[in-house]
Amino acid sequence: MAKKRSASGHLGGHRIDPAAITGRETAADLIDNAFLAYNAGRLREACRLFVDRMLAPNVTIGMSLTGAMTPAGLGMSTLIPLLEAGFVDWIVSTGANLYHDAHFALGLSLHQGTPFANDVALRNDGVVRIYDIFFDYSVLLSTDAFVRDVSAREEFQRPMSSAEYHYLLGGYIAAREKALGLSKRSVLAVAHELGVPIYTSSPGDSSIGMNVAEQALAGSKLRFDVSADVNETAAIVLQAKRSGGKSGALIVGGGSPKNFLLQTEPQIQEVLGIDERGHDYFLQLTDARPDTGGLSGATPGEAVSWGKIDPDMLPGTVVCYCDNTVSLPLLTAYAKARVGRRRLKRLYHKRGMMMSRLVREYRKALAFRNRRAAEAKKVKT
Repeated sequence: MAKKRSASGHLGGHRIDPAAITGRETAADLIDNAFLAYNAGRLREACRLFVDRMLAPNVTIGMSLTGAMTPAGLGMSTLIPLLEAGFVDWIVSTGANLYHDAHFALGLSLHQGTPFANDVALRNDGVVRIYDIFFDYSVLLSTDAFVRDVSAREEFQRPMSSAEYHYLLGGYIAAREKALGLSKRSVLAVAHELGVPIYTSSPGDSSIGMNVAEQALAGSKLRFDVSADVNETAAIVLQAKRSGGKSGALIVGGGSPKNFLLQTEPQIQEVLGIDERGHDYFLQLTDARPDTGGLSGATPGEAVSWGKIDPDMLPGTVVCYCDNTVSLPLLTAYAKARVGRRRLKRLYHKRGMMMSRLVREYRKALAFRNRRAAEAKKVKT
């Protein structure tokens, strides 16, 4: 007689038995009660990971941002609320998102369009298209002129990290916003106000970087210090861990910003030789597949093999395969409904202190490696 198998180990999840949707649900209630399986289920898991674990007071949350999020209005609808609620402590973004973010604060307009327009006709009419977003070519020229004017000022005439540049630029954007009678239109302006550092992993790969490069030809001394970016971001993560807290990665999209956020741990462990184990939480919203071998779709498990994620914390990881213009506003609505806000960390103003700690630990680790190398050489001779 065949031995009866027990299914109890596999059937411990909540029974699927949702109530009917009435139309009176909040976004958070809809996620909890109707997003039960497939990628809806992963989005619910992402929301609960974010709210239940990542938004603890002692977690420092870094966000990476790719895709044309700000032209679609997500800067105002989603990113600024996340910053003001204290749900994101530092950011790595494409330069394009920050450049297009500035349009709104400068009083320039972007419009809903259609992805089925004739692009030759749009070009002839001086209209630029980002899928189904239309705007006049003069929007680019006006923003270029603003970036060049600001970047030519005396306080910019030196090498600086991209966080320093964006902080200074954000102050000027905030002033222009105020002069135009606008408010909370720009992520850069709000980040300046709240002390949230924003880094760009490829500062030359955007219209901001292109305008800075043009000024270099004219003699500007402004240079992006990419080494400062690498070390400052590593210092943020090290400070989070050494101060008794944890580090969380909120990854919106993939690409270079995703790697730049996650490489902080290999920089600490592999390159600087400092004892560490990896980020504690990994939450990615993406449409990238893992089987193509690209970094954008690389899973948390793969990140463990690089030392980017603490292997003991794999249960604290979620990947949601969804269009980020859908998933990120829903995640934000869920967090705002369930948590409200956290205390701001204002990490931009703590960069000096965090770098001092990184340098101290690096020198200690380097001295230890040098002693071990000397001892090994002595044994051989």
